[in-house]
Amino acid sequence: MTLAPAMRESTLMTARPRILITRAIFPEVVQRLSEHFDVEANQADAIWTPAELAARLADKDGAFTTGSQRIDAALLAACPRLRIVANMAVGYNNFDVEALTRAGVQGTNTPDVLTETTADFGFALLMATARRMAEAEHYLRAGQWTTWRYDLLAGADIHASTLGILGMGRIGQGIARRGAHGFGMNVIYHNRTRLNAATEAQCRARYVSKDELLRSADHLVLVLPYTAEAHHTIGAPELAQMKPSATLVNIARGGIVDDAALAEALRQRRIAAAGLDVFEGEPQVHPALLDLPNVVLTPHIASATVPTRRAMADLAADNLIAFLGGRGALTPVNTPDAAPAHQRSSANRL
Repeated sequence: MTLAPAMRESTLMTARPRILITRAIFPEVVQRLSEHFDVEANQADAIWTPAELAARLADKDGAFTTGSQRIDAALLAACPRLRIVANMAVGYNNFDVEALTRAGVQGTNTPDVLTETTADFGFALLMATARRMAEAEHYLRAGQWTTWRYDLLAGADIHASTLGILGMGRIGQGIARRGAHGFGMNVIYHNRTRLNAATEAQCRARYVSKDELLRSADHLVLVLPYTAEAHHTIGAPELAQMKPSATLVNIARGGIVDDAALAEALRQRRIAAAGLDVFEGEPQVHPALLDLPNVVLTPHIASATVPTRRAMADLAADNLIAFLGGRGALTPVNTPDAAPAHQRSSANRL
């Protein structure tokens, strides 16, 4: 029988809460959580199927996820005790937020703690892309460097160029500040909502339409969250609007860029280069991208410093401890329904 949200809450009062840690994390964080809960930890870092994940979550009150485990209506129907899912990521497109809300399950993420580190990496990827660093390293390692030429691996300037940012949240603002204050770049941006004047002044950024952003940017950085509406925000029509000398950097989420269209634009040199930390269907990468010299590829590591990843894990743990301790989530992504929704169909069960 499926438990209503109110019944889910009552399970907290009858036993020590039980949680599942779905991927390997810092041992110190596992130990800390063990002081509060009965913990099943996947320190072997096995990759579970949806059915295996549901089976392990069926008797759990909470889950510590890492952004790659899909939490949807079918899984929730098979996990009647589940009350909170804490993502160790700022993004939560692995959550069906509406399904979580209807089921009375709290979802959380880890904003703020990775902002500056991710902005650092975004700017590093921009520089590597514009200055052809990966291409240069491969050229050197292959023993092709035998003489000097005036145009040897000549790239694009960053200083005094136009930096375009699509998605001007915390990370986008961090990249804008680095560009404007550190490199004297002309910063333009497009966002669903225009920033207030004070924030624009701090970032030295000017709001423009999406079309103007695409036409004017020498270096375009994508930092918008993934939603169904954002799928393929950058596809063949958008790439066609960009300068042939422009670079594109994606540190947002896979699926925001049509990777096949991007590979074709890079192959035909309709844009100069791209730097990608995220991909459609990752960890798979579109094979056409792997064969191109004018793309820098990294495996979704924009937040990958030890202090930042530890801060992300600690915040996810803090959310579990606070919520299951009755104090409420620290960084919620939804407001769960307090009363049961309509009975979930058995057809939705795993």
